[in-house]
This record gives sequence, C-alpha cells and structure tokens, in this order.
Amino acid sequence: MTPANANREANSLIDLSHTIEDGLITYKGLPAPVVCDYLSREDSRQLYAEGTEFQIGKIEMVTNTGTYIDSPFHRYADGKDLSQIGLERFAELEGVVVRIPYTDTLEITDEHFKKYAVSNRAVLIHTGWDSHWNTDSYYENHPYLTAEAATYLRDQGAILVGIDSHNIDNTTGKQRPVHTTLLGAEILIVEHLCNLAQLPDEGFLFSAVPPKFRGVGTFPVRAMASVYGVR
Repeated sequence: MTPANANREANSLIDLSHTIEDGLITYKGLPAPVVCDYLSREDSRQLYAEGTEFQIGKIEMVTNTGTYIDSPFHRYADGKDLSQIGLERFAELEGVVVRIPYTDTLEITDEHFKKYAVSNRAVLIHTGWDSHWNTDSYYENHPYLTAEAATYLRDQGAILVGIDSHNIDNTTGKQRPVHTTLLGAEILIVEHLCNLAQLPDEGFLFSAVPPKFRGVGTFPVRAMASVYGVR
C-alpha cells in the first residue's frame, strides 16, 4: 500500500512493540514464554576450535505473546493463516492514529472514527493503556472497541486495526464481536502496541510482519512506523 503522496523520504523508525522476555505474561491464563539456551556458549566450546563459541537459543511460548498480529485463521478454521497472507498486507501500510485516551472512555464506538479517513489504511488506536504494561492493572477494565465500531471500520475499508490495549474486544463477556467482524473481512488485528504517542496522526507507514507459519493465526511481530516528510 503506497500513500497518496508518493514523494516522501523516511525520517525515522519508531518501535511500537513490547519486549518479549522469559517469564513475561501477556494474557492472564496463558503461559509465559520460556527463553533459554538450547546450546550454551560454555557447552559449545566442546564442539569448536579454541576461542570459538556460539549460543543457540530455545523459545517455548504460545503465539499470543508480546505485541502480536491476528489473521483470519485465529478466529475461523477456514480463514487464511500467516503463510497465506501476502507481505503487502503486513508492511508499509499508510497509517492513521486515532487518539482516544482511556481516561476519557474505555468504550470506543463508531462515532470516534467518523472524522478520520480510514479507507485503505492501518488504523492505530492510541489509548495510553500501554502505560500499564506488565502490571496487574493491564489485564482488567481495558479500552476496547464496540461491535458497531468494528462494523464501521470494515464498511469504510480499513485494512488493519491496531490498539495499545490488552484486547481489541471487551473481555468481560465471552463474545468477541470485533475479532469476528474484522477477521471475517480479512482485516488484520494488532494488539498490545506501544509508543503510539510518538507518532503523528498521519504521515507514516506502518509495518507488523510475522514469520511465515502455516497453521498459525497469531504470532508476535516487531511493529514499527516509518515517519516520512514531504519533499
């Protein structure tokens, strides 16, 4: 996806991802990742010439860890998994930031988006909830989109929706209408973003590229924005 004004030059890259480390809890009830050595540097010395050593890491984790992207297969058995989605859906998407502070409201409705141009854009919702990351407060009473908001973004042609919250849906019940609507329309979702305060409202390209796994609908990403200036 190329911005309407193609005469741009990259000014800076802004990291929008949380750091994944051993023991990190992203979602209560799901296990934390285990990050350890498969082959330690000390043990590797037995395999190589003197002065030569390597580390090979081992990671055990659920796919919903850190800042991650959801593809249709996460919600639908016949939906596209990460291996079936082209790179153009993950990378260099024209972005827009919609700022809805959690101190004003936790419920984000369709009305919050109506003054923004969201068609063919990655719509990133900045609530400030990432300030609670890795604390007990992060998991409860978080900002979320309503079903009507998801329907509006789908009908207006958004191509990706991201949020800096614990979940894009209201988790107090068992229904997930936002995941259902967006992923049903093959609109990707990125949850647990951070640093959205560093972005302009528009004038940037958003990327969140996962590994090319078959049979996986969700995986951590290194989400980032490239802020550009007009020549």
